[in-house]
Amino acid sequence: MAASVDTVWDVLTDTDCWSDWGPSVTAVETDNRYISAGSTGRIRVAGAVWLPFDVTACAPYRWTWDVVRLPATGHFAEERTDGSVVGFEIPPLATGYVPVCARACQRIATIATRRNE
Repeated sequence: MAASVDTVWDVLTDTDCWSDWGPSVTAVETDNRYISAGSTGRIRVAGAVWLPFDVTACAPYRWTWDVVRLPATGHFAEERTDGSVVGFEIPPLATGYVPVCARACQRIATIATRRNE
């Protein structure tokens, strides 16, 4: 995408944006707008169910979390010569979540590209 890796990272770590790009996330509650290692909170999915989350690792351009104490997706942004790329690391038992993550990548690209203009 044409957006910088820093812009993509901002979208990935800004909890105010999660419901904009996460197809399954409809709301987020946390004490910090931007996540870091050890951040906790809860996400609302399917419009009604609240699930707790813990950010298990957060380094530049890569973070992972547990949702309901189970390892969930990893998130990453990488710099490329023509901009950047965003992606997800999906646990083997969650391969059915691939289409959701693909849609999320498209949404993140749209948001980040608009911010970068």
